[in-house]
Formats: sequence, C-alpha cells, structure tokens
Amino acid sequence: MFRITRSAVVEKMLVVIFDDEKKAYEGSRALYQLDMDGSISIHAASVISKNTDGKLITKEAEGDFPIRTLGGTALGSLLGLLGGPVGVGIGAAAGAFTGFVSDLYFAGVDGEFLDDVSKALKPGKCAVVVDLNEEWVTPVDARMEALGGTVYRTARSGVQHEQMAREEASMRAELAALKAEQAKGQADRKKSLQSKIEKFEAKLQAKLQRRQQQREELKKETDSKLQAVQQRAAKAQGDAKVTLEARAAELRQEFELTKAQSAAVGTGGGHH
Repeated sequence: MFRITRSAVVEKMLVVIFDDEKKAYEGSRALYQLDMDGSISIHAASVISKNTDGKLITKEAEGDFPIRTLGGTALGSLLGLLGGPVGVGIGAAAGAFTGFVSDLYFAGVDGEFLDDVSKALKPGKCAVVVDLNEEWVTPVDARMEALGGTVYRTARSGVQHEQMAREEASMRAELAALKAEQAKGQADRKKSLQSKIEKFEAKLQAKLQRRQQQREELKKETDSKLQAVQQRAAKAQGDAKVTLEARAAELRQEFELTKAQSAAVGTGGGHH
C-alpha cells in the first residue's frame, strides 16, 4: 500500500486506455485493489471498448462501488460524451450538439480533456473510466503503467456548479436587457421584442428545469458517495481511517452545496 503525508483529496474523472479488453479488466481489478486498501476511493467505474466501426460499448467494471447505475450520473454523462462524434475536435464542435455542453458541465470535465481521451481511444482500444477521489497520482499511475495503460485524469471539483451558475446568470442578464429595450422602444418594436422575450423566457425555463434536475441528480450521487465513504471510515483504522474521514468531510461539504443550490433554484427559478 502506498503512503504519503496527507495532501488535498480531489474528486477526479480518470480514463485509462489499454490495447485490449483483457488488459482493461486487469486494470479494473488493480484499481479495485487500490480502492480496497484505501489508496483511492472509487465511486463508480465502467469498462468501455471501441469497435472498428467506432461504436462505443459499455461494460460493468469489476468491484463493489457506491454507484452501480450509471444513468443520471456524472460518469454516465462522460460515457455519453465519449460515445459521440470523434475526430473533429469535440471541444470546438460543442455548439453543434444538443445537450453537449450541458453534459460536459455535468460530467465535470472540459473540452480539452474530452478531446485528448477521444483521440487516444481509437477503434480496437479499451478503457477503464472511473469517478474517484485520490490524494496523489503515484498509486494509480504506477499500477496502470505497469499494465501498459495510458492514464488521463481531470479534477471535477466545483466545475459543474460554477458553469451552471455562470450560464444561468448570463441568460438572466440577456433577458433583462431585452425587457429594458422593450420598455424604451417604439410601439412597432414592442410587439416584435415581446415575441423574442416570450421565446427567450421559454428557453430559460427549460434550461432551469434541466439544471434543477441535474442538481437533484448530483445531490443523490453525492449522498451515495458520502454514505459509502462513511461506512468504510467507521470500519477503518490508522492512516486509512484518517484519510476516509477527511474524504467524508469533503463530500459532506459537496452535498450541502448541491442541496443549497437545488433549494435556491426551486425558490428562484420562476418567471421574472
């Protein structure tokens, strides 16, 4: 088991690419062992492969993790993004795909990370995709590199909350500007602007409803992670117990944040 002086524990999305499925499952088992000995905490994992025709196939990873159903989760969103079009610079093409940016925010990754993984995940390759917490990168990197895997990782912390809030604030400001213009406009322009305002309000409400749904999903996902880590911390001893208790504290903070944001949208998301 790897040991080091405690540093910040960060939730990350991890993708390890292998040449074949056998190696991918070896990687999955190795990661599960690191989870069992306390070096990392895995929340959800999946093994994926890409056919020669480019189709992505998702399979269950080995191990008993807190999140077993990937639908409506950050990892599920990432898998959906990886199954989309590749070879054209996904980050640059985001605007062309309905829901792409929303899923990108929800997965907690950026376009650059997605581009890098998509380019490396060529037809015939396999990968292990993991939502996890880790203190330091050496345990995972050493084991994966020994198995011939190439590791890609990105921190998730706070990305989805910041992006959602920024986009909502931008849309509200644009709506306010349209209403201000209408109030000052001539009679013949007021009718035209009213039509734009109504369409924009409908778009904003649909966006807010989707964001609220995502926040509720994040809240449930975080709660599942928190309960699992708390249960492990209660049984652990020594350094592992200290590490798991610290992870639980961070997850509690994350849970309170998502709960507060869900409540805020629920009370402030109506028409203005």
